Amino acid sequence: MIPLSILDLSPIIEGGSARDSLGNSLDLAQHAECWGFQRYWVAEHHGMAGIASAATSVVIGHVAGGTSTIRVGAGGIMLPNHAPLVIAEQFGTLDALYPGRIDLGLGRAPGTDPATSRALRRNLNVNVEQFPRDVQELMAYFESETAEQSIRAVPGQGAQVPVWILGSSTFGGQLAAHLGLPYAFASHFAPGQMMAAITVYREQFKPSKYLAEPYVMPGISVFAADREEDARLLASSWQQAFINLYSGRPSQLQPPVANYFENLEPYQQQMLSDVMACSVVGTPDQVGPQIQGFIDKTGADELIIAAQIYDHLARLRSYEIVADVMIGARS
Repeated sequence: MIPLSILDLSPIIEGGSARDSLGNSLDLAQHAECWGFQRYWVAEHHGMAGIASAATSVVIGHVAGGTSTIRVGAGGIMLPNHAPLVIAEQFGTLDALYPGRIDLGLGRAPGTDPATSRALRRNLNVNVEQFPRDVQELMAYFESETAEQSIRAVPGQGAQVPVWILGSSTFGGQLAAHLGLPYAFASHFAPGQMMAAITVYREQFKPSKYLAEPYVMPGISVFAADREEDARLLASSWQQAFINLYSGRPSQLQPPVANYFENLEPYQQQMLSDVMACSVVGTPDQVGPQIQGFIDKTGADELIIAAQIYDHLARLRSYEIVADVMIGARS
């Protein structure tokens, strides 16, 4: 059995607060550590009413400080929003505080809308070609000091922070392959190019000092409960969030609604069916074979699991079921 990890969007539920959300994230991470999950990642999003992880490095410090062994990281930092030196210093600091436990996943998407992107960056003069250069600049700050080096990341220089490339298209796969880095694919919400991107990554991979062989971690959403009808109900909160976002009205995570999918317009049902192509919904007996089927299909080296679930106890139970079925089976 391959390692399993968690991607947490630190959901802010309707009627809840960012404080509640961040407390729940730490609680989930502490449970995940006990259950045997490999790593716990949070993602950078901005201006989203239902996501509390905008200050991603701060949230990572919060989670790492409340756990002791699980790896904690970014899935990911949206590098076009930041100067590479700033991220090197932030993650160098995290590595100094929690040595050997910090991961840095990098993406090129804005993680928000154009107006908020402009507020973050002060301009939108960022092109695709700049992202690979920024990744390499950032990685150079983690190297040991050299005589010709004029700019140093302190903390950061010499930090042992594994860098991952994130993506939802073949672009990220090509870049990760070229740099010899591990690759995480966002199939939990953008499954369309998953197999093409994984194939490109594996075929074009160049061994590096960071990684001898390709290493792929695709994402999957899991909504698990002890009864199938309850699992389907849990998934409706995430379905609402997606429909609201793509209708131009992003919201806090809504309470589950019975028969939500069935009452949507046909085009909305098709949209959700496409997005949920890499989602698993069901009971302990059902989710295990579905997760294993996804692993077999992708040849994943590791799996990262998302679960946008309204009720915190239900979210804990969903991950506990995954741990019992998948991690417990390998113990």
